[in-house]
Amino acid sequence: MRMTRTTQILAASVLGLTLTGIGVSPALADDPGAGIDVSVTITPTTTPGQISMTVADNNGVSLQENGSDATARQFVGTLPTVTVTDTRTPAEIPDGEFWAVVGQASQFTATATGTAPIGPEYLGWKPRLLSDTTTGAVAAGEPVSSVVSDGSGAPTVGLKGQELLVSTADSATEIGTSKVNADLALRTPVDVAAGEYHSTLTLSLFNQS
Repeated sequence: MRMTRTTQILAASVLGLTLTGIGVSPALADDPGAGIDVSVTITPTTTPGQISMTVADNNGVSLQENGSDATARQFVGTLPTVTVTDTRTPAEIPDGEFWAVVGQASQFTATATGTAPIGPEYLGWKPRLLSDTTTGAVAAGEPVSSVVSDGSGAPTVGLKGQELLVSTADSATEIGTSKVNADLALRTPVDVAAGEYHSTLTLSLFNQS
């Protein structure tokens, strides 16, 4: 018990000496020569560029009958504008890199029970570049017709597989914003069942080297 009390007294004495030592030299705090300059250089934040794709706001595409004849029923519409934006610098783009946007449709499913679906091969499109291209490196894809030919000579494969909407042969050649849409045409046999049908057209951006 005595050793404990002695330790406490010593600790208090040391603390008292320390406080007394600080108090005897108040002039040091006012000495201009004792100031320390603190500086920092803050550089601008840099965010690496990137390539991205957006689709204009829309409520979907409602195809309307136009151009039907004795060989086919035809329903047409326009794809919402698709924008590819590349904010990278040439130094950030690997040599030989290129990008492409492709589209693929699902089958048209009828809302009425028991009505057979319409395959995606009956939906064709004709891509159209909306923005200027200074070098010609960016180009719209080739037209694709329904399996019920539209008579244009375009491949009659529809959008059952991935078909090209827009692409560039060399990403570094033309950097910026590219806009494209497409004329859509659903061509079916003349005896297609009446009703409401729905399909999903999926667009994908690929960036490859």
